[in-house]
Amino acid sequence: MNSYYFTEEHELFRQSLKAFLQKEVMPNMDQWEEDQRIPKEVWKKMGDMGFLGLSYPEEFGGSNLDFFYDVVFCEEIAKVFSGGFAITQAVVQYMSGPYILKYGSQKLKEKYLPGIISGEKISCIGISEPTAGSDVANVKTTAVLEGDHYIVNGSKTFITNAVYGDFVVCVVKTDPKAGPDGVSLLVVDLDKEGVSKTKLKKLGWHASDTAELAFDNVKIPKENLIGQEGQGFYYLMGGLQVERLVGAIMGYAACESAMGYTLKYMSERTAFGRPINKFQVLRHRMAQLSSEIESCKQFVLYCSRLNNDGKYAVKECSMAKLLATELSDKTMTQCLQSFGGYGYIEDFKIARMFRDSRIGTIGGGTSEIMREIIAKMVIDDVSYKEANNNSNTNTNNKNSNIMSKLEDVLQAIQSKAEQANSLDNTLKFNFGEEQLYIDGTGDKNKVSIEDKDADCQVDVSFDDFIALTKGELNPMSAVMGGKIKIKGDMSVAMKLQSLFS
Repeated sequence: MNSYYFTEEHELFRQSLKAFLQKEVMPNMDQWEEDQRIPKEVWKKMGDMGFLGLSYPEEFGGSNLDFFYDVVFCEEIAKVFSGGFAITQAVVQYMSGPYILKYGSQKLKEKYLPGIISGEKISCIGISEPTAGSDVANVKTTAVLEGDHYIVNGSKTFITNAVYGDFVVCVVKTDPKAGPDGVSLLVVDLDKEGVSKTKLKKLGWHASDTAELAFDNVKIPKENLIGQEGQGFYYLMGGLQVERLVGAIMGYAACESAMGYTLKYMSERTAFGRPINKFQVLRHRMAQLSSEIESCKQFVLYCSRLNNDGKYAVKECSMAKLLATELSDKTMTQCLQSFGGYGYIEDFKIARMFRDSRIGTIGGGTSEIMREIIAKMVIDDVSYKEANNNSNTNTNNKNSNIMSKLEDVLQAIQSKAEQANSLDNTLKFNFGEEQLYIDGTGDKNKVSIEDKDADCQVDVSFDDFIALTKGELNPMSAVMGGKIKIKGDMSVAMKLQSLFS
């Protein structure tokens, strides 16, 4: 089955990485867990071997490879019996670095990307706060522009890599009154004056460092702004899909590792004169788990293919994260049960895996948040679109952007309207400051961007309007879901279905 996704080159890479982990990581893992710290030297060795920055551009030291090399990487680091080890580079490569790569200036890329690809720099992502986790739009940490610097004040918590790391991609409010449109991303060097760290004691992931960060009038150069001010929320919404997909990959991979470890124990452990893998209740438990793990794996690999093909798969990645992390919890619990009392002893790796797995349904968006995202998409017909480097939803530019987009699609809309039956009425789409007017009183529907009174006015966001024209949003569902508000002659509104069919 794996040959459908992985080439011979992928498997050669896997063998090389696995050999490195067996030699350089596995023998030291227990000590690193006890020390609650991983020496930076191991990351430098991984960088020297070309294991980091797999899909990053060559100009910064990366390998410019397809996403399935990253899948192999995530699978194998998840199988070293330490979630703390796995999460350290997962945060660097997939949860913080990509924001600089996708949205940062050339200067920012040149300053920070080579270090995380070589293994010399460790980065983190600073989202969660004492009063804001999944509610990203309501973070309280502020960044006030004074001259050519931002002054940062506030705090972050549950920040992986923040104790021994080098810099944080920090989510800040540059306009506290603007809601999501006031969120920005700043690169903050963790050795800056005014930054303080408090290491947190955790249930699991002992080998990784997690901290609460405090910012007291921290002075950050204006050039450390990632992308555009006020776009941070939208950048995050795009980046979180890869983060959740990586969590799903490591989730099923950890399940496979736990299963292998448990099956080996069951073949060696005897009870009542025979190996315990001969007892039907345990055999069937393992058979059920194995079936669920393989099914989950194949779905996550499918999601990985969507990502590799450039698809913005919010629903699928949310489903993958939900299923894989919840299955990981189930797998660790049932595998530990097969060890009996020994499963409760730290000398057996299943105890560590049981503890490490528990964060999976919390970090990167809780299972509850995943279910709500999925529910919005399958029940409320909500659609999500990826932010791009040129996007700008700041109030000052919103109207001009809509006008520009309207002009770009006007010809296509005109063609679609002409093909539909004449409305016999006038209809206006209202996007706020901009409008689209359809005169259907003649033989053909004529489209313009004039602002005239019409028999029926449809209030709708521009993005939802474009989704209507593409057939991605059903007009009736949009009306029932509150995405469209209708004023005036309802009989005209009933003709929307024919206009966009």
